[in-house]
Amino acid sequence: MTPTPAARPPDPPTGPGEALGRLPPALRDAAAVVFDTDGVITDSARVHAAAWQTAFDACLRDHPPPDPGARRPFDPREDYRRHVDGKARLDGAAAFLAARGLHLPPGTPSDEPGTGTVHAVAALKEREFTRRLREHGAAAYPGTLRLLDVLAAHRVPSAAVSASRHARELLSAAGVLDRFAVLVDGNEAARLGLPGKPHPALFLEAARHLGTPAERTAVVEDALAGVQAGRHGGFAPVIGVDRIQGPTSSEDLRKHGADIVVGDLGDLLTRTAPGG
Repeated sequence: MTPTPAARPPDPPTGPGEALGRLPPALRDAAAVVFDTDGVITDSARVHAAAWQTAFDACLRDHPPPDPGARRPFDPREDYRRHVDGKARLDGAAAFLAARGLHLPPGTPSDEPGTGTVHAVAALKEREFTRRLREHGAAAYPGTLRLLDVLAAHRVPSAAVSASRHARELLSAAGVLDRFAVLVDGNEAARLGLPGKPHPALFLEAARHLGTPAERTAVVEDALAGVQAGRHGGFAPVIGVDRIQGPTSSEDLRKHGADIVVGDLGDLLTRTAPGG
């Protein structure tokens, strides 16, 4: 089974896309664009971060690290972007716990939500994320919608990619699932045995279904692991979205592989040069 196509891009409302604006300079040579979901298309990264905070803080209380300095609560901004953002759930759980000097047994997929194993912590995060998503939802970023409109008007196909198994639900709830020709999510990754970011497998699978070579396919990411994946896969350009706007967040995206960094994808539509 291939990733279910959401829909073909809509027909342009007029002419060759002029009514909606020209393609951004950074994307004029791109045959297709692959978007990460959380934090790029939808504002669901904040929901993930809050769910991780609940799970990790419970784990830190139940299993205080040997180093007192490592017992501080999970930071939903810095710890999230450095250790879990863009990664598969188990990889993110293991990375953060290791960073705090905690080495829990891995456990099994059948572990109940809790703090005794890595699987249990991941399951606790999953339960909290699902609850928060159903209570509060997640919306699409207006700047991303504007860019998608321009791409569709110029008949540049787009794909959505996510390590999360909730991507289809997120995109549907935000009303944007039909904007993407292809969706490669955590369910598809599990079925195919694809490794998580920073390995480029998810992006390469999306490009394969779009029928475009990596070197002519743009990747748009907000996570450090994600821009690394784009760079490792040979995608061009790799566009980093700096939602954090922290002291080093923009430079960190560049160091990990972003060719361009913007605060919002709407910014691409106002640029006159591809760099920045």
